[in-house]
Amino acid sequence: KITENAKKSLAFLKRQNPRLEPTLAIIQVNYLPLVTVGIFFWQVGLRVIHICLPEGSSKEEIVNEILRLNEDPNVQGLALDLPESLYSSKVLNAVKPEKDVDGLSDVNLGRLVRGDALDCLVPPTACAVMELLEDLDGKTVLVVGAGGAVGAALQCMLQREGAAILSCQWQAPQLQTKLHHADVVVLGSTKPDDVPVSWIKPGTIIISCSRDLLSEKHNYGQQNSHATENAVGSLAIAMRMQNMVKNTERWIQSQQYRKWDLRCLKLQPLSPVPSDIEISRAQSPKAVDVLAKEIGLLTDEIEIYGQTKAKVRLSLLERLKDQPDGKYVLVAGITPTPLGEGKSTVTIGLVQALTAHLNINSFACLRQPSQGPTFGVKGGAAGGGYAQVIPMEEFNLHLTGDIHAITAANNLLAAAIDARILHENTQSDKALYNRLVPVVNGVRGFSAIQLARLRRLGINKTDPGTLTEEEISKFVRLDIDPSTITWQRVVDTNDRFLRKVTVGQANTEKGFVRQAQFDIAVASEIMAILALTTSLQDMKERLGKMVVANDKKGEPVTAEDLGVTGALAVLMKDAIKPTLMQTSEGTPVFVHAGPFANIAHGNSSVLADKIALKLVGEKGFVVTEAGFGADIGMEKFFNIKCRASGLVPSVVVLVATVRALKMHGGGPNVTAGAPLKKEYTEENLQLVADGCCNLQKQIQITQLFGVPVVVALNVFKTDSPAEVDLVCKIAKQSGAFDAVPCNHWSAGGRGAVKLAQAVEEAANQKNSFKYLYSLELPIVEKIRIIAQKVYGAQDIELSPTAQSQVDCYTRQGFGNLPICMAKTHLSLSHQPERKGVPTGFILPISDVRASIGAGFIYPLVGTMSTMPGLPTRPCFYDIDLDPITEQVKGLF
Repeated sequence: KITENAKKSLAFLKRQNPRLEPTLAIIQVNYLPLVTVGIFFWQVGLRVIHICLPEGSSKEEIVNEILRLNEDPNVQGLALDLPESLYSSKVLNAVKPEKDVDGLSDVNLGRLVRGDALDCLVPPTACAVMELLEDLDGKTVLVVGAGGAVGAALQCMLQREGAAILSCQWQAPQLQTKLHHADVVVLGSTKPDDVPVSWIKPGTIIISCSRDLLSEKHNYGQQNSHATENAVGSLAIAMRMQNMVKNTERWIQSQQYRKWDLRCLKLQPLSPVPSDIEISRAQSPKAVDVLAKEIGLLTDEIEIYGQTKAKVRLSLLERLKDQPDGKYVLVAGITPTPLGEGKSTVTIGLVQALTAHLNINSFACLRQPSQGPTFGVKGGAAGGGYAQVIPMEEFNLHLTGDIHAITAANNLLAAAIDARILHENTQSDKALYNRLVPVVNGVRGFSAIQLARLRRLGINKTDPGTLTEEEISKFVRLDIDPSTITWQRVVDTNDRFLRKVTVGQANTEKGFVRQAQFDIAVASEIMAILALTTSLQDMKERLGKMVVANDKKGEPVTAEDLGVTGALAVLMKDAIKPTLMQTSEGTPVFVHAGPFANIAHGNSSVLADKIALKLVGEKGFVVTEAGFGADIGMEKFFNIKCRASGLVPSVVVLVATVRALKMHGGGPNVTAGAPLKKEYTEENLQLVADGCCNLQKQIQITQLFGVPVVVALNVFKTDSPAEVDLVCKIAKQSGAFDAVPCNHWSAGGRGAVKLAQAVEEAANQKNSFKYLYSLELPIVEKIRIIAQKVYGAQDIELSPTAQSQVDCYTRQGFGNLPICMAKTHLSLSHQPERKGVPTGFILPISDVRASIGAGFIYPLVGTMSTMPGLPTRPCFYDIDLDPITEQVKGLF
């Protein structure tokens, strides 16, 4: 009956979880008879793994095997069938309590003794004995030769049934007396030959539960005693199976979403506020595996990098696919000053307020900073003050190497382009074919990517020996037109002298010289793909679609044509996983991707957002940030990123500062590194009021998409209460759901609690999200809609080069992609010096380019540099390393 019930339960669990394969691992040491038990378990729906260690294996070797199986996510139960001499507390307690199907660990035994029957697994042998005994109340039960966990479990369970318990070992001097008085004798081990059967009184119930249950036969020589050792053996096997069902149910439950049990870190803000790196260093972060467990990640879902950061595997999306998403919040901003207005700081302060102070699950999703700005002008991007990602030096320096992976992949493709041109120019069709499809071990065959190219060419052949000369020529010649190459090399350093270079000058390149350039690594299309991809398969397909040039007939040449797609995917296989870190209050952060916010969409990854939305649960919040002002980052977030992800935003948080509003109201220029003029440090209500036109315009842009907007006024110590009140009043009058002053930089999450409450309330409002334009519209019309409705332009004007490119992309079938405008972030217009809300201008489109793998067309508004330069005094002047403590100094 027990076996049948277990079988039905397992079948039910499998129906509910189609990919489930309940697995029991049994560790044995030269103990082969129990293989028959494995076959029995298999017949009722269990997969059994037998680990048969050689005779003479030590306890340490057994423990190592146990620890390995503890961490195997595909094993739900672990059982030990060892010689008696190898059982010890160290061995038994090495088994994770949640996998301990035999209930022999101290944790399970302790729960049993305390009476936590629902929370423990009882040893199957003890369960089997109790199943065989009836009406024990008032009877005397002697447990002889049973020690350890099984003996303790037996005594505990017998006592609960009202029996009088006696126990002793076989060698005890009072054994005969105790046997004579016992109504029931439970034999924990084989009776020695020197113990006469006559010591057991007639009619005594005898139950044997020695370890060798399946192979031993005992004859206790009394017709009226009940030797039931075989019954105990069969029942114990059934009870072990019953425990496996319980373990499997618990395992399934552990795979589901659960409310976070997060230990937040306490802040002790100082005044004046120390530097970012001093604040970061003063806070001791949690170990990243602890953080991962707190937010519901499983052991096999993280890959740890050091103590404070870890990659999260995409398998989590499959595990939580039925879990409802949380609320999706975007942090954007008004048109910023060159100093930035604190979007990252607001993002982090908001999630600290939600989780550490309002007890609401929340996740921040940020971009990874580029080494270029870190050592150049801007500094890092970890937030600031008491609202930052910690450790901030790890966040800002290399992190887990994603940008290096992108650099390697990008430059591999660049090398492949020039090498292919050289080889095609210096070899005949036959020579090319023999090298591209060589004979290996006497066999000649196409690789998978070559077969795919043949199919694209309409050649449905798989035998290299059957291609005609014409087919061979089509296959081997990409005929790249060097003047159309758009794929550039990249480096993650601000190196202005690489903006224009000449490649191929060595004699070995046979005179194939061409002019090229370097971009900064985060401007690579591979970075944009990383940010927009939804899976490893999707990333591979996007990498293959990247157009690197045209051939001499004007047709696009892709990475897939060059045969490099698989290699690029290999280089990117770890970079696709988001990196888990924490805020200064110990709340979780995903750091992933960092696309250039001008020529790309400037948002962190779709995958980080998707994973975070599952982890926070239906009532939780995921807060992500868009690059630059709402006219650039937010517009691209909605029209490009949301199209790629299918996710619907709940709220926009629009960050503003009194400083920026004064600039838009006619204040003097703000220059990075130069002291602020008195207009920015003294109260000036008129400048603030005049500059609120930019805030009003950005609110209107948000409303174009039908999403509620909450204005977060990032308060500086020089802002007067009257200025703060004025901004909040105008924002609400202009259509914002709410406007809240925030002090998270100086107070941490506590300084953003009111913002968090406003965001929570706004997220419950009616949402009528819509895209700005249809993808089916012509490229020029989509550009015009953005220019007029978002920027406020009167119209657009395409240069002949831009128009030619539009015609080319339309002819090539790329006309239905979204638009990613490459425009200055310092003005709503194309002219950085025009502040406030410029109107009546014609937006010039100097060129139009395409990122086909990423999936967008990017028009260039004026001249757009993709390689920043170093200033006269870069940030690196202040950065140093203490050789004794190995601490980074002066990072900001």
